[in-house]
Amino acid sequence: MRPATAPPPGGGAPAQSPQGAPVQGGPPPQGEAQGRPQGRPQQAPAKPRTLRAKVSALIASAPKWLPVLLTLEGLVMYILALKVPPGPLRGVNPADIDGLGLISALPTSAFIAILIMLVSFFVTVSQSTDRKFLLLFQIAAITFALHGAGALVAEEPRFPTAYIHAGFVEFIGRTGETAINIDARMGWPGFFALFAFVTKAAGISDMTTILQWTPLLSNLLYLLPFVLILRQVVATTRARWFAALLFVLVQWIGQDYFSPQGFTFALYLAFVAILLRWFGRVETRTKPVPPKGLRKWLGKLDAMTPGELANTGTFRADKLLMLMMLIALFVASVASHQITPFMMLGVVTAFLIFKRTTLTWALPFFLGLMVLAWISYMTVGFWASQIDTIFGGLGNILANLQSNTGDRIEGSDPAHALVLQARLGILAAILACAAAGLFRRLRRGVFDRSALILLCVPVLALGLQSYGGEIGLRIYMFALPGACLLAAYAFFPNLPADSADVREETVPLRKRNVRFNPELTKKISLVLAACFAIMFAMAFFLARYGNEKFERVTTGEVAALHYVYDHDKPSAKVLYLVPKEGPEVTPTLPWGERDVERVNFAEQALVFKDPSRIDNAVEKLKAQPRNSYLMVSRGQVSYLQLNEGFPEDWGERFRAALDKSPDLKKVLSNEDAALYTWKKFVRGTEIPEPNPYKGRGDPTTPWTPVGIAALAVTWVTLFSYEIIRLNGPTRAPRARKRLLFLAVPAFAIALAVIVERFIYIAQNN
Repeated sequence: MRPATAPPPGGGAPAQSPQGAPVQGGPPPQGEAQGRPQGRPQQAPAKPRTLRAKVSALIASAPKWLPVLLTLEGLVMYILALKVPPGPLRGVNPADIDGLGLISALPTSAFIAILIMLVSFFVTVSQSTDRKFLLLFQIAAITFALHGAGALVAEEPRFPTAYIHAGFVEFIGRTGETAINIDARMGWPGFFALFAFVTKAAGISDMTTILQWTPLLSNLLYLLPFVLILRQVVATTRARWFAALLFVLVQWIGQDYFSPQGFTFALYLAFVAILLRWFGRVETRTKPVPPKGLRKWLGKLDAMTPGELANTGTFRADKLLMLMMLIALFVASVASHQITPFMMLGVVTAFLIFKRTTLTWALPFFLGLMVLAWISYMTVGFWASQIDTIFGGLGNILANLQSNTGDRIEGSDPAHALVLQARLGILAAILACAAAGLFRRLRRGVFDRSALILLCVPVLALGLQSYGGEIGLRIYMFALPGACLLAAYAFFPNLPADSADVREETVPLRKRNVRFNPELTKKISLVLAACFAIMFAMAFFLARYGNEKFERVTTGEVAALHYVYDHDKPSAKVLYLVPKEGPEVTPTLPWGERDVERVNFAEQALVFKDPSRIDNAVEKLKAQPRNSYLMVSRGQVSYLQLNEGFPEDWGERFRAALDKSPDLKKVLSNEDAALYTWKKFVRGTEIPEPNPYKGRGDPTTPWTPVGIAALAVTWVTLFSYEIIRLNGPTRAPRARKRLLFLAVPAFAIALAVIVERFIYIAQNN
């Protein structure tokens, strides 16, 4: 009930005319009535507002304009703090970056600006109204501050691996072809081909700006589907927007650079959003709960209030369009990345198992066969001679986990070890909050199946392979949507209001639970959420930019590699420094930006903590043909110092030892890099031609045409089955049964041919 409106001063109800209209102040004086036109009410002259009244009104309206002002102030302050020349409390000097990363060089004013933006967010979210556009703008501003810091302070686009991806784009745009024998990633060329088309159509020849701002743009792009996911859960406004903020604060994984992984993660989020929004399913349990045993507890969970909203009022045409969009997103992921399609497939399958989608089992079989077919037919040049690389890590959960945790902590210097420990600390904190959120929701009778699925399905990837020691990073990234949603429930677990007329959230507590003051509980929860947000924001810089000393790219390093590109006719080789030789040790330099088929980066030069020991590097360079270079760069030296314990002055002393070598000639030198080549070559030797990037053709088997035909039949029948099923579970049962009779044997034949190809080709290559 709402309180009755109080009567005006003077007592009594307002006087009314015979027709029921209220009379304002009684009859006017006779003289005034004669001089006024009939039918116009008398208007008293407006009194001018005093300055005190204006100030009071401005203060009273502060909740509307103050968050906007604070956000803009914090954003401008942050940009100035990072872009102005270094000085007291402002500016960033790259020379100050140490083992802690970028956080060691950030000025105090930058942290104050972030604190201001976080405070403005919580001021807005504490209000009773849902100011969607302002909250989205505030989260976008915080995203800019956190994920745009690298672009604001960097001389060149950061993260060395982004350059080789730009090289793939340049190669495809120049030749119109892919070449899996140059790099295995070319077997999944969807991302590279897309940007090759875009850059060529737009006339873009220099991708520096794209590489520079891709991390920020990627994280802003991630927000859109994630907010759509949050709209499909039964949660309060505070819980939803705090989950969105957490998603920004704990996304330190660093896979948002110019890469297929960063691109397909956005496709994954859109895939999940479509599943929940257009194909979500919520059914209340009607069966009685079993009396005892495990089935009793499962029955209780099934009888709880669903944590998702049901999909209602969607037209069949909309569902058909979204189904096609779902498949298109999956196809783009299959053609672009190795891991993302399995995450999508796992989510669809789990939604079907736990009855959270209206789709049928035809879809996961349709999508799963698509993944297997791409690997079998389109990437055969990669796996034909190294089948153990794909399947060797299956089931080795402990080994895969060790390669992602323990191996990354051992051997670091004390300062840099804090960075790795901070990453594990963020992981532990967000998982602990997620567990607390799940528990608090269960106590309120709510079971969030979808959030739990999004959290748990990526963990199954540990049983696949180590993925070059990075599968743990991928699991963390894909588990973030579910983890952030459940973590938000740790602070705001209540259900939302039943209607728009009731702004307060409902708290369905059990009778035996102690009921605290709801208003006090809300304030405490808000303060705790703000404290955790500030803690995550500060830890973000340590975790996200902790490798900045060797992940940042300098102008001198880029200039050294441009020298190689200018002299790579017809080919060239670059040797990079490694503490141990192995296939999983990649260059810590901006390699492969151009001419990926001409410049070879496959040779490693082993170095030691003693900088005078240059014999191995010299002999390795001597064994190479003409136009081969040994590169010593700031990034490589910093990596050796932070992760392998090399001395602080190792880089200068190593370059000095190379300068004294009578066998080497220095062809380029600057503050950040140096290039060395062999001083004397045998007269008459020529620079070798580059290895051909066109192979002899992929090996095949006699059954391959049969398998391709079976694939086509399977996909057509399963897709038709799913389209008919959109009309409802009882529509056209005979037609669906006939489609299944055709799809099942075709699926079996297609799968058998795929297995036969793996066995036959692997044995003969």
